[in-house]
Amino acid sequence: MLLTLLLSLVLIAALCLLLYAAVALIQNRKLFTTAPKDIQAAAKDHPERFYGAHALGWKLAVISILAMIGAFLYGGYDGVRKGFTFWQYFLRFIVMLYIWKAFDIICLDWLLLTRSRFFQHFYPETEGCEGYHQFGFNRKEQLTRIILFPFVAALMAGIACVIGG
Repeated sequence: MLLTLLLSLVLIAALCLLLYAAVALIQNRKLFTTAPKDIQAAAKDHPERFYGAHALGWKLAVISILAMIGAFLYGGYDGVRKGFTFWQYFLRFIVMLYIWKAFDIICLDWLLLTRSRFFQHFYPETEGCEGYHQFGFNRKEQLTRIILFPFVAALMAGIACVIGG
């Protein structure tokens, strides 16, 4: 279980890196698809904060996505080494997914979006948007993911079992 928690922390760190890369370095409003609609509408593309910022942001974004994929792959690999059953894989993957989602909802949606001024720092034109006061604006999407996670975990567990023998 310790490794599962550590891999969940890798997912969280990678998600934070991805968010920073997108918001602070890439600064392309097309990446705001998960923000409230009024913030999406108010946000503008920004010039590079420093030479190479966009390129650095894209590199960090790729690294963070690879780290997320790697966390699940390593979780599967470790299970193969330890002779996991389907249910052990399932438990590992479902715990990782739900910890990731809990962090997303609590820390990113609630703390970062509605309580801090993180986004306004990088996108001052969004100052005063009502979306910053609408915790739960993406409730339907979050619930959809929460409902789908057991199926995703079962699929990953099934694939790990087939690969692991």
